Amino acid sequence: MAERAGLEVSVADTRPVRLDVQLRCGPDEVLAIFGPSGSGKTTLLRCVAGLHRPAQARVVCDGIVWADTAGGQWLPVRRRRVGFVFQEYALFPHLTARGNVMAALGAGSASARRADAARWLAAVHLTGLENRVPASLSGGQRQRVAIARALARDPQVLLLDEPFAAVDRALRARLHRELEQIRRAVRIPVLLVTHDFEDVVRLSTHVVVLDEGRVAAAGPIAALTSRGDLPWERYGLGAGSVFDAEVRRVDVVRGLAELAAGGAVFIVPREGLAEGSCVRVRVPAKEVILATRPPEGLSLHNVLPGRVAEVGGGERHPLVRLAIGGVHLLAEVTSDAVERLQIRAGASVYALIKSVAIEIHGRDDDHNGHAVADAHAGGPPPA
Repeated sequence: MAERAGLEVSVADTRPVRLDVQLRCGPDEVLAIFGPSGSGKTTLLRCVAGLHRPAQARVVCDGIVWADTAGGQWLPVRRRRVGFVFQEYALFPHLTARGNVMAALGAGSASARRADAARWLAAVHLTGLENRVPASLSGGQRQRVAIARALARDPQVLLLDEPFAAVDRALRARLHRELEQIRRAVRIPVLLVTHDFEDVVRLSTHVVVLDEGRVAAAGPIAALTSRGDLPWERYGLGAGSVFDAEVRRVDVVRGLAELAAGGAVFIVPREGLAEGSCVRVRVPAKEVILATRPPEGLSLHNVLPGRVAEVGGGERHPLVRLAIGGVHLLAEVTSDAVERLQIRAGASVYALIKSVAIEIHGRDDDHNGHAVADAHAGGPPPA
């Protein structure tokens, strides 16, 4: 597979909402566009797809200029290789699941398109439901048809607009796993618009925070979530650091597992974890206690030595950024604690974290992990 160049976007407009955004998404990245309602998230996706023509735009995908308003260049929607999954899925109600996917396959004989559609539906675990119309499918099944249809177009970029808004939490977790498998198989830039930070934590490699049409913050998810200067409460969130870790050891007798990340080791409950697997971890800032010396006689499993990197002013309480090996954590403490413990940049401290307070988002690498790759192998070549 040839190396891709990724997606570069620069958009400025005043209607239907004000936008002034520049972003880049690499070919192996999921860029979550997060922010409150009305911040311009969906309009930004529509600009990339060519569904909305802003006053100023430059969109370059895989080295091909899709839009350059300064030079009078604007590629129409039909010529942009975009896979777009809308919030309401926008399936053709009169077509079956197979028919919806076949509609995206373009040229080719009916038998070839039928076979390709079957492979894509199998890739999203819908074998046996090919002849169902959307009205007879569940919300999660309709979403998977929409993803299969988007991928069947052999897109250069995948755009997801609130793709989990219509499903419950239990189904959302399963769809997260399936979308992660798809993302690793197709290796194209993915822009994920969401107002739910759980989607950001579970799926994204990078994040752009939009606020009133402007980029309030951007960067890799681990770096962005360890920043103490962002107004997390304004976005309806509690501060907390996110990073990837490897399950290094599972102790069945003790019911615990060791997670290794950046030279640090975290102890967590073992449920659902397998040695050698990778997981996404979130440590809420309010669950991190600071100490100037190792405590004794506590039930805590995580007493991690580190160094204070920064003391920031949170909206309610100071946020202390800690360097624990190569991992950065945030600790939400009181101003009194900062003064009493003399917490300053460079100071040595211990981070105390309850095992049950560490949030684990599993990647489920072994479950149906080759489905999408097999769809590529037997069907249309990957873009």
